[in-house]
Amino acid sequence: MMRLLHTMIRVNNLDDSLKFYCDALGMKLLRKHDYPNGRFTLAFVGFGDEGNQTVVELTHNWDTSSYEIGSAFGHLAVGVDDIYATCGALKQRGVKVVREPGPMKFGGPEIAFIEDPNGYKIELIQQGKPAAA
Repeated sequence: MMRLLHTMIRVNNLDDSLKFYCDALGMKLLRKHDYPNGRFTLAFVGFGDEGNQTVVELTHNWDTSSYEIGSAFGHLAVGVDDIYATCGALKQRGVKVVREPGPMKFGGPEIAFIEDPNGYKIELIQQGKPAAA
């Protein structure tokens, strides 16, 4: 049996990233460990226990102040119960919504895109019927 465990992204400022993923999105810091000899920190965040959920690994290399995201990376995706209410609440927390909620251009569920402090895009996908449009 195989299961997707985590996705790793490199972050510029671990405190800013933890504030975004934990405070704004509601994930929990599951574990964090400094590796002084390698000069990096790994922090794992998620909506649930690593034993049952895929999580995000935030890697902070102490001696690197910025990264280029690159053209191959697309986005992380998060399912939400009410995309309109979620985007409204995220905006109140200072989260940048880069694509307002609405139907996909070529059909499909209602989606929105937000951006983390590093510029990574996160797609929000409506799960079920939204409360209001």
